[in-house]
Formats: sequence, structure tokens, C-alpha cells
Amino acid sequence: MGQGRVDGVFAALGDPGRRALVEAVAARGDATATELAAQLPVSRQAVSKQLVALEDAGLLRSTRSGRETRYEVTPEPLGDAVAWMVEVGAAWDERLAKLGRALARGRAAR
Repeated sequence: MGQGRVDGVFAALGDPGRRALVEAVAARGDATATELAAQLPVSRQAVSKQLVALEDAGLLRSTRSGRETRYEVTPEPLGDAVAWMVEVGAAWDERLAKLGRALARGRAAR
């Protein structure tokens, strides 16, 4: 898992509007910017810009079908981000366990 890829995922998902778009595309299976904008209080161009940012982060894949660009979710980058969170969480768990053991030894020595 590349750190740059994980950084891109977190940067892309740091925006609530982009998170909502990922959820909407996932719920539909695939969607166009026009279909998504029809359900939002923003323009198709604004949605399209956000979809491109999500695609750049690897969270969406686009395919051209005639004049339309259809987007679908690609789960692999999310898996990388989850793996990073698990790794960091495990490191903190170990640090907290060491602290707990040190405190217990300190109490027992009194």
C-alpha cells in the first residue's frame, strides 16, 4: 500500500460532498454526473469536478458510453486506507498496553 495513495484517499474523502457522491454511486452501482446532479442542489459541472477528484484518488473508475461518462466505485483504495488505520490503531494499542503495564508495576512497587 503506497502512502501517497492513502493520502489521496483521505484527502478526497475529507470533503463531505465527495463522501456523499461515493455513497450515491455505490448505492446505484454506477452513475453519471447528470444523474447525480439531478438529486443535488449543485450543478452538473460541480458534481463532475468532484467525480474527477474522486477518480484521481482511485475511488471511482470512469467509462465512456457514447456522450456519457459513467462512474463506479473501486473499493481497493478504501481497503488500503482501512489497512493503514488498522496498522496505526494496533501501534497505539501496543503503546497503551505498555503504559498500562508500566503503571501497574509502579503501583505494585509502592
